[in-house]
Amino acid sequence: MTTTSLPLLKAQLNLEHDLDDTLLSHKLAVAEDWISNFIGKPFAAHEPVPASLTEAALQLAAYWYAQREGASDIRLTAVPFGVLELISPYRESVTGHVKA
Repeated sequence: MTTTSLPLLKAQLNLEHDLDDTLLSHKLAVAEDWISNFIGKPFAAHEPVPASLTEAALQLAAYWYAQREGASDIRLTAVPFGVLELISPYRESVTGHVKA
């Protein structure tokens, strides 16, 4: 179950059909997992989830949905422009220093 709603992603993509709902739900789950791994804590750890994290999940899921073909002549990026800027403020800072 994702925090970001499927209807919101469908609005982002201007989709009015239900044919890809399973795939879209999967893309949202993967996007939230990816963001959680990047920021170092669960996506839903923020209550309520900040709009910038939701927007990043929408952008990632929409991008991965639109660019889901494995082979292409066009060089694609793994993360669309702006996503890292949206989520970077929520990233856990790790210095490697441990107090004794």
